[in-house]
Amino acid sequence: MATTTAHAHSGPEGRRVELAIGGMTCASCAARIEKKLNRMDGVTATVNYATEKARVDYAGGVAVGDLIATVEATGYTAAVPAPPAAKTPLRGSDGAEGDLDGAAPQGPGPSEDPELTTLRQRLTTAILLGLPVVLLSMVPAWQFTNWQWLALTLASPVVVYAGWPFHRAALANARHGAATMDTLVSVGTLAAYGWSLWALFFGDAGMPGMTHPFEFTVSRGDGASEIYLEAAAGVTAFLLAGRYFEARAKRRAGAALRALLELGAKDVAVLRDGTEVRVPVGELAVGERFVVRPGEKIATDGVVREGGSAVDASLLTGESVPVEVGPGSLVTGATVNAGGRIVVEAAKVGADTQLARMARLVEDAQSGKAAVQRLADRISGVFVPAVIALALGTLVVWLALGEGATAAFTAAVAVLIIACPCALGLATPTALLVGTGRGAQLGILIKGPEVLESTRAVDTVVLDKTGTVTSGSMTLVAVHVADGEDEDTALRLAGALEHASEHPIARAIAAGAAERTGTLPVPEGFANVPGLGVQGVVDGHAVLVGRERLLNEWSHELPPALSAAKAAAEQDGATAVAVGWDGKARAVLVVADAVKPTSAEAVRRLRALGLRPVLLTGDNTQVARAVAAQVGIAAEDVHAEVLPEDKVSVVRQLQERGRVVAMVGDGVNDAAALAQADLGLAMGTGTDAAIEAGDLTLVRGDLRVAADAIRLSRRTLGTIKVNLFWAFAYNLAAIPLAAAGLLDPMIAGAAMALSSVFVVANSLRLRRFSALD
Repeated sequence: MATTTAHAHSGPEGRRVELAIGGMTCASCAARIEKKLNRMDGVTATVNYATEKARVDYAGGVAVGDLIATVEATGYTAAVPAPPAAKTPLRGSDGAEGDLDGAAPQGPGPSEDPELTTLRQRLTTAILLGLPVVLLSMVPAWQFTNWQWLALTLASPVVVYAGWPFHRAALANARHGAATMDTLVSVGTLAAYGWSLWALFFGDAGMPGMTHPFEFTVSRGDGASEIYLEAAAGVTAFLLAGRYFEARAKRRAGAALRALLELGAKDVAVLRDGTEVRVPVGELAVGERFVVRPGEKIATDGVVREGGSAVDASLLTGESVPVEVGPGSLVTGATVNAGGRIVVEAAKVGADTQLARMARLVEDAQSGKAAVQRLADRISGVFVPAVIALALGTLVVWLALGEGATAAFTAAVAVLIIACPCALGLATPTALLVGTGRGAQLGILIKGPEVLESTRAVDTVVLDKTGTVTSGSMTLVAVHVADGEDEDTALRLAGALEHASEHPIARAIAAGAAERTGTLPVPEGFANVPGLGVQGVVDGHAVLVGRERLLNEWSHELPPALSAAKAAAEQDGATAVAVGWDGKARAVLVVADAVKPTSAEAVRRLRALGLRPVLLTGDNTQVARAVAAQVGIAAEDVHAEVLPEDKVSVVRQLQERGRVVAMVGDGVNDAAALAQADLGLAMGTGTDAAIEAGDLTLVRGDLRVAADAIRLSRRTLGTIKVNLFWAFAYNLAAIPLAAAGLLDPMIAGAAMALSSVFVVANSLRLRRFSALD
């Protein structure tokens, strides 16, 4: 029996539980379970065939036990949620990692999966014994005397043992008055096998010297063939092959999530009473400090308290350049310490970490359903009974036309086999599994399948300025010096003074100076001049740093070139800081919330996708237009001086003009606008509120990933459409051919199996999706 793979939780309007369903063999099974659950009062359920999960929202007097009983009464199994104690930290809130794809606990490889092992054994039996039957039946020259009895001996284990999963499921469904894809397969193969037994024992087919002509052509049967052992064995083998490769593909599709969860560290060196104690990561508590040596993974999200290093976050975020960290820096669990020894204080553990949150978002997306899949499920739910009726109708019509029992039976069996809606049920969930898994590897988290539908229609993208287009913090962006002066000297003297100040602008200058000139000297006689700047002695020079007014008070007049540079910076909305020493004004330093170096390229990529970029900010119009000009956004598409609570209004106004709006933001004040937008993209470097409100989360702070996210979403949706077209077109074209007697049952079985393999293989192409450089 499958085990539960997710948790139950309560909300203000009801409760939700996500259960693993056992015994499903096709999309019709999922549709049937979903229909039964949704008939319960206060219950809304979606059942995903590919992930083998049921997500159920329930309220009122309904209990989890009632949901389990309903599923079991329908002929399937469901599991009770695992207790919290059984859950593993850093595995999200879902429980054991082996259950992530909805199957029973299993290891990382397909060979360790009991279901796959059994399927492989049955498939091997079907191929080894069924192939000689097919060859004997197809090649009259090989048909020695009494060959048909050898064919019966070989075909019987194939139909009974190898095909038992189909027969067992058909019996279980029949007991509950239902019919699924397995019903079609079981009835079709048993009918072919039963007809062959009758012909061999009670007809003329068992006579010595009997030959079996076979033409691999599309033509109407003339009743000359009297046994169908090759159809029974061949169809069983083809369908088992399709089911085996389908099961393997589902595991491959879920591999990204399993790999994501495996990123976490397994143990950690915790500092307790000044001594390092290595414990399992699940025992780490918030507030405890732990040591991370070079090459080790950081155990959980936290703050660096001692030491400095470079952290490689590429496995988690896709960012290839290591990030320098020091005391006060935030670090994320599962990233790798690439430099020196650091001591980290744990800030989040278990299900609260970024890694666990990413896993929940990915699994939520994989468990949901897009509108196109709901349509496919409704169709497959009525498809099987309709096909059985059509097969019976085909049999009756052919008999009424006097074409003979053999030809009538052949056409009816072909209809049963060709109509199996496997491809229809797999079209959406396999593409969704692969697409969301690949997105997680690239640092793109897709919250739900409905997001895919939104990306298709979006025509406008609203970009929050601070923290999204710009870095969100003050940065030294330019240095202007008077004639004859050296930039490094100006930076060294100004940076030394500003290093002693806590003002954000001072910190930006100090950081920029240290980056360019190295270690800064310690100033003497440092003094803060309130509202104007700072002064002191650095390396024997009397230095002033601050507003122009401060320098004027000491008769340090800015020369014309520096005055022009200062005016130009202020015209662009930046902050200009004057620097003077030894009686003269010698430099102007420009500090601003710098545009990220990748933002202009990101805007170009968004335009290439057919989106119109709009800049939204609370800054003044002058600053906003300067930033917009740098990244390529038109002045008429700039909304500046917008209060946080008014950002929603801007998005709503665009929607009222007929625009379909995507919003990219990172702050708490962006959360409402992200929720209002047709598509919300939250920067993963932003606040939890923004991430929760968004539909897509971009783990990295690079705006270019927004374009990649939309490309991936559209590619996934396109794959779903191709899959559905293939599944619908296949059935629409093949069923009439089968009913007209133009398809041999074995060829029909092969075609049906290959259609499912095609859909899965087409979905797996998404694994090759790559972000643009």
